[in-house]
Amino acid sequence: MPELVHEKSTKTTCPYCGVGCGVIARVGDDGAVGVKGDPEHPANFGRLCSKGSALAETLDLDGRLLYPEIGGRRAGWDEALDLVATRFSRSIAEHGPDSVAFYVSGQLLTEDYYIANKLMKGFIGSANIDTNSRLCMSSSVAGHRRAFGADTVPGTYEDLELADLVILTGSNLAWCHPVLHQRLAVAKASRPEMKVVVIDPRRTMTADIADMHLAIAPDGDTALFNGLLAHLVRSGAVDQNYISAHTKNFVEAFAAASALDLPELATATGLTQAELRDFYRLFETIEKVVTCYSQGVNQSVGGTDKVNAILNCHLATGRIGRPGMGPFSLTGQPNAMGGREVGGLANMLAAHMDIDQPLHRDLVQRFWGAPALPAKPGLKAVDMFRAVADGRIKALWIMATNPVVSLPDADAVEAAIKNCPFVVVSDILRETDTARHAHVLLPSLGWGEKDGTVTNSERRISRQRAFLAAPGEARADWWQLAEVGRRMGFGQAFAHTSPAEVFAEHAALSGFENDGGRDFDISAHAAIDRESYDDLLPFQWPQPNGAARQEKRFFADGGFYHPDGRARFVAVEARMAKAASDALPFTLNTGRVRDHWHTMTRTGKSARLSGHLAEPFVEIHPRDAQEIGVADADLVMIESPYGRVIVRALVTERQAERNLFVPMHWNDQFAAKARIDALVAPVTDPYSGQPASKNVAVRAAPFAASAYGFAVSAEKPVALDASYWAIAKADGGWRMELAFADDESDWIGWCRQAFSIPAEIEPIGYTDRTSGELRLAFFDEDRLLAALFLSPRPVAVARNWAVSQLSVSHANLGKRFAVAAGRPGADKPDPGATVCSCFSIGVNQITAAIRDGCHSVEAVGEKLSAGTNCGSCRAEIRGIIHACLAAAAE
Repeated sequence: MPELVHEKSTKTTCPYCGVGCGVIARVGDDGAVGVKGDPEHPANFGRLCSKGSALAETLDLDGRLLYPEIGGRRAGWDEALDLVATRFSRSIAEHGPDSVAFYVSGQLLTEDYYIANKLMKGFIGSANIDTNSRLCMSSSVAGHRRAFGADTVPGTYEDLELADLVILTGSNLAWCHPVLHQRLAVAKASRPEMKVVVIDPRRTMTADIADMHLAIAPDGDTALFNGLLAHLVRSGAVDQNYISAHTKNFVEAFAAASALDLPELATATGLTQAELRDFYRLFETIEKVVTCYSQGVNQSVGGTDKVNAILNCHLATGRIGRPGMGPFSLTGQPNAMGGREVGGLANMLAAHMDIDQPLHRDLVQRFWGAPALPAKPGLKAVDMFRAVADGRIKALWIMATNPVVSLPDADAVEAAIKNCPFVVVSDILRETDTARHAHVLLPSLGWGEKDGTVTNSERRISRQRAFLAAPGEARADWWQLAEVGRRMGFGQAFAHTSPAEVFAEHAALSGFENDGGRDFDISAHAAIDRESYDDLLPFQWPQPNGAARQEKRFFADGGFYHPDGRARFVAVEARMAKAASDALPFTLNTGRVRDHWHTMTRTGKSARLSGHLAEPFVEIHPRDAQEIGVADADLVMIESPYGRVIVRALVTERQAERNLFVPMHWNDQFAAKARIDALVAPVTDPYSGQPASKNVAVRAAPFAASAYGFAVSAEKPVALDASYWAIAKADGGWRMELAFADDESDWIGWCRQAFSIPAEIEPIGYTDRTSGELRLAFFDEDRLLAALFLSPRPVAVARNWAVSQLSVSHANLGKRFAVAAGRPGADKPDPGATVCSCFSIGVNQITAAIRDGCHSVEAVGEKLSAGTNCGSCRAEIRGIIHACLAAAAE
């Protein structure tokens, strides 16, 4: 009888996007971890996306930073923290508090964020703390504050299900917030009369559920929503009672919105007049409207104006704060909202207070018992690294983020960090593009090990709970910061012994002298003890002291946070789309893919998540590809005045002409030259400081390669001497795409060096001098060590099948030659490129199911399970079905 494995379950929260899904983690006696969605969590009700479903596959200790390091050598915590405190204190003494800075992250927990903000603003006395959330949602913060008087998200996720019209602008919801997309798709299926409009230059997978896709020109959003406001006024669809009772500056906003007539709006937006009329008519005639916006709106030199153009339309119609109505900012990171709540941005104070307001500074200073608070905002992210570059900042602490990959003008950022006199990096991985330049490395706890809270996009605070022991000497980020604060002489202010104590202080500050004049108030938890903190259920703020838990919407009856209680319409000017030039004829748009996250430090560990898109790519329209001489799967070199990348061509009509899309995830750990933010100019929105990552002028050309390659290896390659390479984790080893600008005369020697093949192991394979193809496979008895496939053109190899050969026995000599040929036998069909990551289902398997009569997504799901878990691949499956049926009908 098999031995029973007992499991311990822990309810926690997913560490990926701002949806904030509840997760149940199970750890067996054997240490094996399993995850599933928490059916009781109100954000996801048990659903998980492909990334969340694969969380257990990302928890290994491979590459982990397990102890402090100074100058590359192992050190103890005391030595490392003493050095950090000494160097920061010395810089402050010699050059003032603004000579130091913290760059933090939406990957931190609220407790970490709180201590970082308290230390920098309250006791060091500088506001030079900013966060990578500046890169994704700070324009929403600025827009909210201008309109509402506070950074308040009015609605809840339920509003997406209650609305009769959902507008998704600048949001690829299906891939970036998949569980919200699932909730919306289910609601639309149950109420087919619900309308969905997707506004995006690309036809993304989100458009699969859309009744209308508006392929807007880059940066055309302000013009679109200005035109909508003008239309609503002229058609009599505004709510004059709401405007009169609860708002100001409507006349000025309407005047600015009326600046362009319909033909001019069509030019500014890239849409037809008919499309504009149809969209405006929908908004005019349907009362229950939710407008969701995300990075496509925020990441712009006019991002704040775009946000306010959207808010203006909802304020003008009073469609805010009521069920199924309102503007909704979708945050990108798991705790971007928590960071906003504790003042993680350089221009904010804790508890949604304002650093520019003397009363707020006085309140926070008294609560903290701080010597002095800075009287002005600190440096925002882009300006912070400019200050590192020019020497104003001499000591920098980077926590849980990778700015060498994610910031614009990334090569200049790397040079700045490299030349900074003192750099501290707190991270879970030892080798990242940023960590390689640190003077001190501090090992942090990762998901499953750390304890604290996060806040999702609907203002819901949930617990992240530890269910794994801390590896090596890794410690919580809040603890690292508190220890440095004590060593800098601020002992009593940083005497916290647990995250529960930090949370209680955070909650107490939110209610301190708050008579309802501030939106953020969770003072009901100000006296929370460790046991109650451990048991804390997800709750939505506000929850003032003495108030019961409630689901709260804001602003249906006014109650805004400007001193007079009125919202502000903001007059914004429509920016015309930037024209391409002869030198830089393409507009580059950057963003996310379905199965990877940020710079892949977590998702890159999962073979399953790497199966869908295993290398960096550029989406390019067929006519543009033809014009520059690029075919599907060729390599493309993309350049701007700031940098250059090499990526794979994905030729598709989903992409608008003269526009390119490249994902932002790949970095120097996974590809030769694919840090796409190296191309992005360091220009920012004047109000929010958010970089413009969606409208980048570039040129593109074929990358000349004498040979293309694909390889698999059991061990991670140690050195890939190739002009282009991209590696990805695979079951049983690694897979890689290669290209060579020059001919290599000794490919066997190249393999031995790249894959550490012993000299006594000889390869099998062949060279076809007619086609120029070469195949090599190295076996150690019945185990495949590595295989290399070369061709003058992009290599035609059954890739997933080749990868699978790393995990099977090759005792049969004849089958070893099949590996070298790169083609499975008739008894081993190739699954094809992965479509469904949750169940590892490939395109060939789906095509075969279609041939067998599965002519709907549901039928394919019933036969193969594809699309039945997270649902993010359903649009892709539907596209395959349509293509197959169309071909069969010809």
